Amino acid sequence: MEESIIEDLIVHEREKLIEQLMDQYGQSLLHLTFSYVGKREIAEDLTQEIFVKCYQKLDQYQKKSSLKSWIWRIAINHCKDYLRSWHYKHIVVSEEHVKNTPSQEKRVENQVIQRYEDEELVRTVMSLPDTYREVIYLYYFEELPIKEISNLTSVNQNTIKTRLKRAKEILKESLEV
Repeated sequence: MEESIIEDLIVHEREKLIEQLMDQYGQSLLHLTFSYVGKREIAEDLTQEIFVKCYQKLDQYQKKSSLKSWIWRIAINHCKDYLRSWHYKHIVVSEEHVKNTPSQEKRVENQVIQRYEDEELVRTVMSLPDTYREVIYLYYFEELPIKEISNLTSVNQNTIKTRLKRAKEILKESLEV
């Protein structure tokens, strides 16, 4: 009986912590997942899955890094796994191909409407290869220092700097056209 009470307390504390994490990091994680997949619905699903993973792996958190860094690492890996998945490669990409056929007249209208600078910047960032989009998002949108990006992505700091520089060059070229 006593073990049951202790278990219930542990579960309650875990649920309370995950709830706090969702309140604190939910929007940021949604933006992060969106930066990988480019679709709000999929980003929302992935964000929920990430929090489920965090709940399941909470006992594996070793406090070697901040809780935010730990969650971000889980999120980045989950997004990369999703982009490598069969579902993404065969279902989502196929749907995009069908949607982008030239026969859709609304496509042209939507492009004209979305010419505002902010939207154009977002589209350009989203069109970057994953390695560049990842560092741009983490550095500029999440305002993480290069060292923390290096830790999150398991990539050397100099490589992060190079990717940032190259990504900015690509963005500049794309937006000047």
